Amino acid sequence: MKKLIIIIIGLVFFLNCCEKKPPEKKFEPPIYRVSTFGNDRANEITVAINPVNTENVVIGSNLNWYYYSFTGGSTWTEENLTSIQHGVWGDPVVMFDDLGLVYYCHLSDPEGDAWVDRIVVQKSLTGGQTWDDGRGIGLNGTKLQDKEWICFDRSNSSYTGNLYLSWTEFDNYGSADPDDKSRIRFSYSQDQSDSWAEPIVISDTEGDCLDGDNTMEGAVPCVGNNGEIYIAWSGPQGIYFDKSTDGGLTFGQDKIISDMPGGWAIDIPGIYRCNGMPFTVCDNSDSEYSGNVYVMWSDQRNGNDNTDIFIMKSEDGGNTWSSRKMVNTDGITAHQFFPNIVIDPLSGILYIVYYDRSETAGNETEIWIARSDNGGETFDNYRISEKPFMPESDIFFGDYIDIDAYNGVIYAAWMEMNSREMSVWISKIMEEDFNMLD
Repeated sequence: MKKLIIIIIGLVFFLNCCEKKPPEKKFEPPIYRVSTFGNDRANEITVAINPVNTENVVIGSNLNWYYYSFTGGSTWTEENLTSIQHGVWGDPVVMFDDLGLVYYCHLSDPEGDAWVDRIVVQKSLTGGQTWDDGRGIGLNGTKLQDKEWICFDRSNSSYTGNLYLSWTEFDNYGSADPDDKSRIRFSYSQDQSDSWAEPIVISDTEGDCLDGDNTMEGAVPCVGNNGEIYIAWSGPQGIYFDKSTDGGLTFGQDKIISDMPGGWAIDIPGIYRCNGMPFTVCDNSDSEYSGNVYVMWSDQRNGNDNTDIFIMKSEDGGNTWSSRKMVNTDGITAHQFFPNIVIDPLSGILYIVYYDRSETAGNETEIWIARSDNGGETFDNYRISEKPFMPESDIFFGDYIDIDAYNGVIYAAWMEMNSREMSVWISKIMEEDFNMLD
């Protein structure tokens, strides 16, 4: 009997060992190369999804490129953006409104001696295939207008449909003269960018003009459910926050909602320059987190060799803020940088795309995405890119990458550098892809 028991136990052990284990689930969303030409300035990637047709995607990149797809990102058309009246000089930002109109914001390069003297917004009625000549905004003598961002009001307020634009103005870019200052300006359009209101200054204090830690930079607006406008940016004291409750006619008193140890201009090995400036988003969904405002950024509070991504949220319109939470969960000394954030306006799920070096050697860099479905309380992090790439510190790498989401469709867009050549890439991710990993 004892011998029979031993044989049975051995047989069970053998069968368990030989049983085929299910394959490990991997996160492998499709990845497409967007750009086809070698381009030493194919950086500062921006992406937007058409909410009317999520197969229609538009990307912008430095210095004057645009790319459009009607096949969900699997195929692309690549063109140069032109503006006869204003010229095109980088800092691209693209955005769709809820009618399927797409806007391309950028800096100016008009004929003559002027350069970057206004912000330009061009509009497409054809899903990014063709563009009008655009409107120039913020011309103010010889002052320089820089680093703009745009958002769309989809609230249930009297301001619905408005466009909002914020940016930095320099008295004299690069000047060390203490009398030369930087500040945050703002404008709005009530007619789909056919005209823009006279810009106002919304920052209560000014920074210097050196385009560094003591400069006012990185203003990104978003809109709340009742038409409130929220904006955060970086400056000498950390992260500043302000809001408007009258459609952008007036703004309140700036608040410092977080410090940024080491400043917003951070050093990353192999990167020409890097910043940790904040992005601001608001939950416009019908989820339980509707109305939450989030500010997300990166800094080096944990050491110069350890750049991390942080997020704070407000559940009362920016009056009070939660404590900081770290988005990346690697738990080691590594660099996570150039993050950008989006909230799916239908589901309320947060997605953050960023460069990561937690699982690479040296300066090799990968693309990761963080996801939160509980109002930013916790994040799960996933690698997107198929293999790492190697940036070169003597080539300008840009100042941001981008991500957009609508109704469970997410597009993350970034730049890679291989053999000193820059290229634009995109990944199409479906929300159910994450559910399959649970």
